[in-house]
Amino acid sequence: MLAGASWTDPTRHCRRYTNGRSNEAGRPLPSTPRARSSNVGHGVPARRRTPPTAATARPSGPGPGRVACRAVERDRAVAVGGHGDRRWDDRGLRRDGRADRLVPRARPRAAVQAGPAGAQAVARVLLAVPNVSEGRDQATLKAIGDAFIEAGARLLDLHADPDHHRAVFTLAAPPGALAQALLAGAREAVARIDISNHPGAHPHVGAVDVAPVVYLDDERRGAAVAEALVLGDRLGDELGVPVLLYGALGAGRTRAELRRGGPQSLAEKLATRELTPDFGPRHAHPTAGATLVAARPPLVAFNLELAPPATHADARRIAAAIRETAPNGLPGVRAIGLTLLARGGVAQVSCNVEDHRATPLARLVDAVQRHAPVSETELVGLAPQAAFDGFPDDIPVRNRRTIEEALGGAA
Repeated sequence: MLAGASWTDPTRHCRRYTNGRSNEAGRPLPSTPRARSSNVGHGVPARRRTPPTAATARPSGPGPGRVACRAVERDRAVAVGGHGDRRWDDRGLRRDGRADRLVPRARPRAAVQAGPAGAQAVARVLLAVPNVSEGRDQATLKAIGDAFIEAGARLLDLHADPDHHRAVFTLAAPPGALAQALLAGAREAVARIDISNHPGAHPHVGAVDVAPVVYLDDERRGAAVAEALVLGDRLGDELGVPVLLYGALGAGRTRAELRRGGPQSLAEKLATRELTPDFGPRHAHPTAGATLVAARPPLVAFNLELAPPATHADARRIAAAIRETAPNGLPGVRAIGLTLLARGGVAQVSCNVEDHRATPLARLVDAVQRHAPVSETELVGLAPQAAFDGFPDDIPVRNRRTIEEALGGAA
């Protein structure tokens, strides 16, 4: 722990989460009195007290928050001892020749592999993929990226797109440090981004639109759940942004459901109590909207550009045909059709592949090419190496970079 830092009990975020809300059951539960050891006073020191963990939380009342905290208890995999830890030594960014892409300065491999402490840090690492509704202002993106880094996260990747008007950051840090870094970057984004006049093509509801915490294996699932709950509570309390859980933490509701109709529709649903935020105020932030939070395994964001003369209508038709909800759709695939004005009006099918094992990217390309030729593809953020198994050699992929490469093979 850094000098001057204080340990924070992460279970308070679970204790406060009652009946699907965080601000009405706001007092921590009283602790149970501890029985004295019979050895005390007989020359044997009392057993040292250990800080509670998120696995000890006992929330009351129904709602997704209780389900989420029970998931923490069930997994028994929460690693909260890293609050305040600062293992990452990245403190700068470099450009790799693309105007819309900033890459973190390389970190020496020895920092990851030097002895048991380094191995423990790797074993505990979590990822996060915050998406912000800004894809054009490089100064804003740099300020947000710097805030993530200065608060203790390693910035693995930054992908910005002017047509989508959106940027996707990929961060890595131990549990505890990750939530703190996400909060620091979100504070910068909320101060700088105004979604009340946002012309981007990508669906969104907030300045920090989504902030999923990503676990790389099932052993880290409990830690990711705890980190997501801590993040949601702090975003709501400290930044005044309503937070809605999605995926497993949100009783299965999807981002698409929450984004339907855009920021204005979500604001109206909050105002009329049709929707109740899981954390934070009951109304949308006037300029930052709301934030969607989850804990999930890796997702692959993959865009496919159609060869001319394909149109926007063609892209929308293909997206409707391949998404999971279609009669013969691909498992775990979400898709929308767009036009990229900054690229000369190219038609694009923009996809999220939620299970790359069920639908490898090669299968996705094949499904799209049954309807129209694909001229080029683009990876947004990072992907597991296995997602590219069998990928066709004749299809170009921009920004092809894997999680394993970014973590130095130590994922």
